[in-house]
Amino acid sequence: MLAMRRLSILLLTAFLSVAADLAVVEKKGGALSFYSPTGQHLGSVKTAIHPHEMVFSPDGKFLYVSENGLLWMTDPGSGGNSIAIIDVAKRTLAGRIDLGKNRRPHGMDVQPKTGHLVVTVENPSGLLLVDPKTRKVVKRYDTQGKQPHMVILDKAGETAWVSNSGSGTLAAVHLATAQVHLLTLGENTQGGVFTKNGKTLFLAVMGANEIVEIDVAQRKVTGRIPTSKGPARLALSLDEKTLIYNVQLEPGIAWADIASKKQLLRLDLPGRPLSLTLSRDGKTAFLGIQEEDKIALVDVASRRILKFLSTPKGAGPDPVLELP
Repeated sequence: MLAMRRLSILLLTAFLSVAADLAVVEKKGGALSFYSPTGQHLGSVKTAIHPHEMVFSPDGKFLYVSENGLLWMTDPGSGGNSIAIIDVAKRTLAGRIDLGKNRRPHGMDVQPKTGHLVVTVENPSGLLLVDPKTRKVVKRYDTQGKQPHMVILDKAGETAWVSNSGSGTLAAVHLATAQVHLLTLGENTQGGVFTKNGKTLFLAVMGANEIVEIDVAQRKVTGRIPTSKGPARLALSLDEKTLIYNVQLEPGIAWADIASKKQLLRLDLPGRPLSLTLSRDGKTAFLGIQEEDKIALVDVASRRILKFLSTPKGAGPDPVLELP
């Protein structure tokens, strides 16, 4: 026990010596907040009610935050219709993108070459291509499914892979032609991660309690990994041999071996983690535990919880990103 405690202290000390400040979407509190690696609150930028996801601009100067307007995907209501633009250095609101009739924006990704955003909207269901410089919607796409939730661009930035959570499908939307290829995967499709070469996509299917492996070129499922209940967000280990993911219905963080298609371990967390992201060096996982107003920091390699950061009561932290 003493040896384990010493190891945890050493891991935490190593993390704190190299870690950057953190940006946290506080879904309940309606803010993007900034914290030091030790948990010191460094400031907040107010957003519209119930922000959900965020993504950096290609140069890292701005954070785009989807202002969904409703707390849960299943909540009734028209929702919000904007994306907040946050100046990272100044930590101020630099502007807002009006999405017009497109409401309840959620998942986002950014094209590295153009800087354009792809944004899922849940009311009415669809995918948007947005130019953050002109702050205009460039194009709207039909994802051929209900409640588009998460989106991830392929390596070339040409095809957006969209989880139609309400339909249990994954839509591959070619942005230039608007052509859509659908894969039926199971109830409540969620977040995904590509391998570095872009040839394989792993996607969490929450209702099926599994992660599916997809051949990107062939547009077909090539494997399935059974998981604990409620996988939602995925990341890859540095050697690309292991998947790291949050599980919401057996609250915790888990690891799975890709070669054997088996879950290796699940660590309990004190509440449902709604998000999972990795530090830029891939060594630390951050999980927002919304209902407990906490953020879990986990060492990926040793599979140990480093510490919990506390946010203000009622903040409701969700995704976390390490600042440049």
